[in-house]
Amino acid sequence: MSVPDSPLVFELLASDGSARRGQVTTARGTFQTPVFMPVGTRGAVIHLDATDYEQLGLEVVLANTYHLLARPGIEVVEALGGLHGFSGWDGHFLTDSGGFQIMSLGRRPGGANEPGRRPGGANESSGRDSSAQDAKSKVDDEGVTFRSTYDGSQMRLTPEDAVDAQRRLGSDIQMALDICPELPAPPDEVREATERTHLWAARAAAAMDAARRDGIAGGQALFGICQGGVDPGLRRGSAETLASIGFDGYGIGGLSVGESRSEMGPALQAATDVLPADRPRYLMGVGDPARIVDAIAAGVDMFDCVLPSRLGRHGTALTPQGRINIRNARFARDATPLDTREERADGRPRPGARFSRGYLRHLMSVNEPTASRILTLHNIAFLNDLAAEARAAIEAGGFDRFRERVDEVWG
Repeated sequence: MSVPDSPLVFELLASDGSARRGQVTTARGTFQTPVFMPVGTRGAVIHLDATDYEQLGLEVVLANTYHLLARPGIEVVEALGGLHGFSGWDGHFLTDSGGFQIMSLGRRPGGANEPGRRPGGANESSGRDSSAQDAKSKVDDEGVTFRSTYDGSQMRLTPEDAVDAQRRLGSDIQMALDICPELPAPPDEVREATERTHLWAARAAAAMDAARRDGIAGGQALFGICQGGVDPGLRRGSAETLASIGFDGYGIGGLSVGESRSEMGPALQAATDVLPADRPRYLMGVGDPARIVDAIAAGVDMFDCVLPSRLGRHGTALTPQGRINIRNARFARDATPLDTREERADGRPRPGARFSRGYLRHLMSVNEPTASRILTLHNIAFLNDLAAEARAAIEAGGFDRFRERVDEVWG
């Protein structure tokens, strides 16, 4: 089901099997798909700024409502010109609703939510109250109550609040509030989280419709998020429900949260098989090259992940040969650049082509932040290039061979 008077247009430019090469047009401009979108949780990708985004050729950057709601506060960002004026970035911003962070940061130590695990928070009892599971967040049909990870203050977020907060942040694309269950999880828990996500999605869509009628939506697009764990039937049903509500685009959440690659595939395909073909599809939180290419093969257009910046901060680089840990002693006297390939397809220099591995190892070994910055730039460029190579392969009708090459290294 298409959205009447949607501010977002998806144009299919080429296809190869289910893989899609497209262009998304918003009130701000256009961006090409498939696209990788780095995560700037608090309004900036760690170590980078808007000048770096421009030099990398980025088209979409993420920011997170949960963190900005807590610090500096929505009203501060709004007063300083919204996310674009606040950060000095003229490209597209996509804001996550914060549901993922509310659940993952609110988990109780021990048990299924032990430290180091990915998010929980969907463990509602038969009374539809998750307080027994979560130490810091409590979910009910109306919304979620949680404590700030910054100062412990109590906060409340409903689907309508999430729409309004993101509207005031001024992002170009905002996400409906959802519940992301940790995997593996009991089927009843996943089903209940999915059903509540649908209730919240319908309310978010109504809130956005009201904002558009009132002329205060600012050309923003709203994406719904389908859930369903790794159950293909539940995934299909969730996608059908969201399509019947009607959104400007569709997120696919609750994957890459503990399940295997083989489990993710059928669940993802079940969703993309029924999501509207004239709307962009966004797989949330996936940055592994093999999983990205798997998802492109299933018809996904957009991806985000903290992986490239997180790895960069800890000395790991993504390369055509796979991951390398630059802290390894074997790189101490290595004069080879981090990336020996020619300049990028768009003519921009490769951030990793200027610096030797020995130099970067030295910087990491003495805890010089410059190393993390260089590796972050390099890793984001690597995934940006992966998306560009996928676009070119789809246009040339050679996507299967491209996928095989990626899988040889990253599979």
